[in-house]
Order: sequence, then C-alpha cells, then structure tokens
Amino acid sequence: MTIQQLLKTAPVTTLLLASFIGLFVMQLVTGVDANNPSTEALVKWGANALPLTMMDDPWRLASSAFLHIGLMHLLFNGFAMYFFGQIAEPMFGSAKFLALFLLAAIGGNLLNSYVTWQSILDGTGQPGLSAGASGGIMGIGAALLIAALFKISVNGMVLNLKSLIFIMGINLVYGFAVPGIDNAGHIGGAITGLVIALAFAIGYRQRLAVAIQNAAIQQQRTFNPYQTNYSYSTQDNSSYNSQYSGQYRAQYDNQSSYDATSIDQSPHIDANSTEQDAAFANNETNTADIYADSITANNSPLNNGTVHNSIEPEALKKPSIIWQLLPWLAMLLISIGFVWWWQDIHQQLLQVLKAIE
Repeated sequence: MTIQQLLKTAPVTTLLLASFIGLFVMQLVTGVDANNPSTEALVKWGANALPLTMMDDPWRLASSAFLHIGLMHLLFNGFAMYFFGQIAEPMFGSAKFLALFLLAAIGGNLLNSYVTWQSILDGTGQPGLSAGASGGIMGIGAALLIAALFKISVNGMVLNLKSLIFIMGINLVYGFAVPGIDNAGHIGGAITGLVIALAFAIGYRQRLAVAIQNAAIQQQRTFNPYQTNYSYSTQDNSSYNSQYSGQYRAQYDNQSSYDATSIDQSPHIDANSTEQDAAFANNETNTADIYADSITANNSPLNNGTVHNSIEPEALKKPSIIWQLLPWLAMLLISIGFVWWWQDIHQQLLQVLKAIE
C-alpha cells in the first residue's frame, strides 16, 4: 500500500507514523544517539518517568507513546502500527481509533507506573522510565481480537482470530523473554483496548440487528407495497342472479325432460322403475336449485359493498442512540478511572515524601 493509499484509507494511522518518524528525526538533529539515547535525552523529549509523571508532568503518560528508544524500537513499532492501523482504523473510525490508541497508551503507562511504585514500596524496585507506542499498539491488537471474535467485517472480510492470537502471543512472550521490555505497559494497553472494543462490538451487534430488520422491511415494501383484505356485502344483484339461476334451471329442466322421454321409449322399464327414475330426476332438479341459490348468494358484484382494509408496511426502525454512544461512554468512564488512578498514586507519593521529610 502506497503512502497516498494509506493516507486515504487510514489518515490517523498515517499521521501517527509521521509523528513517530518526525519526533525521532528531531532527536537526531539535536544530537541524540540513534541507537542508544541517554536517559537525560529521553526525559527531555517526554519519556514516562515515575517521579515526574506522577507529580507535575502527567502529560508524559501520552507523550511517551510517540517517543522511541533507538532506531530498532521505532522500526518495530512503526511496522506494527502500519499493519494494525490500516485494518483497525477503517473498522472503528478515525476518531475512535485515535482515542483507542491514546487511552491504551495511557493505560499501559499507568499500569507501568503503578507496578514500579509498588515495587519501590516493597523495596524490590527503583524508579525508571519507559517510552514507545507499544502500549497503544497492543490496545489496537486486542481490539482487533474482539472484532474477530464478534465477526466484525472490514470491507466485507472477517479477521482471522487465530492469526491475531498468534501475533499478540508472540509480542507478550517476547516481552517476558527479553529484559528491558515494558510488560506492564503491554498488558495495560491490551486490557484497555479489550474494554473499549467490547463496548464497540456490543453496539455494533445491536445496530446490525436493526439494519437486518430494516432490510427485511425494505424488501417487503419492494415486493409487496401494500396488502388488502376484501370483504363483500350480502346484497344481491337481482337481474344477474335471476338470469343465471333461470338459465341453470332451464338447463336441468331440459335435461329432466330428455330423461323422461328416454324412459318412456324404453320397452324394458316397468312402472316401479319409472317412478324411481322420476324421483331421481326430481332430486337432481332440487339439487340444481340449491346449487344455483348458493352461487347467487356468493357472487354479488365487487363494485357494490366491497370493503378494502389496506395494511401499511411496517415502518423502518432506528437504532437506539445508546448503542452509537456506547464506545464513547466506555472511553469516558475509562478516562475518569485513569484520572482517579493517577490521583491515587499521586497522593501516595505525597504521603511518602512528607513522611521522609
């Protein structure tokens, strides 16, 4: 995919990649080592450092996601962002994708700071720093896992769940196997991405159900614009009925007279047989009269007394606004939770500093 195609398909992904590269180039221009930047340089350019981030510089929770420690770190995260971003951004939308990346990065840095702070309290750790887009990228990868689990399609294609699990598993295992990797940042970012994507998937399923119902209603409108129930009055058309029944009776009367003539001309019929045939002929005539009457009663003209009960097609449904806002509500609650979490660690730091003084 060319840069023009990536910019058209995933503009936020393109801008994030450009910011990663641009910040790295700015570091090189100011004399920062490309492969082994110093601690002072990383702190200057916005790395996540526990004493600073939890005291006066909370902005480092986000700025550190754009800073990379060396060229290889930048290339690895840049490739992962390119791979995940061109899929995730069209799926979630550019605004949600950007919010997902930032919140996942902040969540990863907060968990890193919390774990570091707890290790300091336990006497097993010391202050450190972290940087890189890994937490945000892991959040995007976890969101794609949820999308594959819920079978959310991208341009008509459903993601391969097994492949995503394999990629995410390699990243986590690599983080635990190689020293110096921010595992807490990876895990915190992944958990944040899972929660946000779960809210998105639930809202997507609900909107999809409404869309399917509307498609069925639209199909009904196309093939059956309206339905009409007919009911007829019992008023008779006397001229039509009398003519029809008279013709019907005349036909059977002629048939009866023909049968009587044939009976009279038969030399082998006795009196009893003649009486039985006459009775049978009378029965046929009565049956014809009854049938004609029933035809007359059930065939009144449609123009007189016809009642049309038109049934309008079902109206299209609209998805509830709550399902459209659910991802944003989830991100709002997560943001509030992050602020509370930062405040909690901040207060603990202040208490420890007061105790030391």
